[in-house]
Amino acid sequence: MEFTSDNLSNHVDNRKVAREMQNVLLALVPGIVAMVWFFGLGVLSNIILASIFGLGFEALLLKIRGRSVKVFLGDYSALLTSVLLAISLPAFAQWWLLAVALFFAIVIAKHLYGGLGYNPFNPAMVGFAVVMVSFPAEMVGWLSPTASHFSQPVFLDGLDHVFGGISSQWDSMTMATPLNAMQTGLGMDKKMADIGQLPSFGLVAGKGWEWVSLGFLLGGLWLVMKKIITWHIPMTLLAVLAGLSGLFWLIDAEHYANPTFHLLAGGTMLGAFFIATDPVTASTTPLGKIIYGATIAFFLYTIRVWGSGYPDGVAFSVLIMNMAVPLIDYYTQPKVFGESRQ
Repeated sequence: MEFTSDNLSNHVDNRKVAREMQNVLLALVPGIVAMVWFFGLGVLSNIILASIFGLGFEALLLKIRGRSVKVFLGDYSALLTSVLLAISLPAFAQWWLLAVALFFAIVIAKHLYGGLGYNPFNPAMVGFAVVMVSFPAEMVGWLSPTASHFSQPVFLDGLDHVFGGISSQWDSMTMATPLNAMQTGLGMDKKMADIGQLPSFGLVAGKGWEWVSLGFLLGGLWLVMKKIITWHIPMTLLAVLAGLSGLFWLIDAEHYANPTFHLLAGGTMLGAFFIATDPVTASTTPLGKIIYGATIAFFLYTIRVWGSGYPDGVAFSVLIMNMAVPLIDYYTQPKVFGESRQ
């Protein structure tokens, strides 16, 4: 399906869009709760600030374009983009980092192309990619997953970091993500058994990240059951990622992580169910969705294992395949009886 905001009466029921966006936001709740539990109130700080920036940019561009702010702001698409970006950035991200990410997501990736339904690239991933490439140092400051993040000193120190204060304690509370640690360790020719002993690692993946991923998996499966999304993209993506990682792990377990790690680390589940399935920028045909999901998994695994500097790869994999969607859809359209394609 395709959402378009420019001709409401001819293309889409805005209330239907709003209901589906609300359902997606609701499905994010289990994963967000897990993130707050392990990474603290900085996750909520991100969501609040990102929502302010995202809705503000959306309202401004709607006003400039002469569109109804009340109608189109109420479709919740800008809010969903804001939340997806907020939970993709490190907790207690600095305000200007969120502002830059939301500017490119809402203004450049969405409205510059004509608004919702006309954007060829996933807006949230455009914003994420811009700040990841432009400000890599600020994008690796993830807090260690401990319950102490709910203490008042940590919260105040985090807010100080968000609004530009200089904190001597901040660096001591942050650590590399498990994917970053894996990529760096393997680049130094360390073995997976040794890398897995680092503090950022849990039972089968990153400490805390395992539960966050399961939360997003739960929400994603609920979306499939509600028929908000279909199974094709997320299940194909996860199956191909598991297959690729399993193959290399069986060949050389010392230098390749097992499938469980890749499935439960980083943004795999968030990407599979909430990002790759974006109805505007993803493939729309059944076969096309399978090709789309499989190819995203291929690029995701390639970037994680052999890439340099970008340990997760969800955003870049999705954006690469966004470019291929028109071609995929063209060649996977079900043939109409009696019709020949020129």
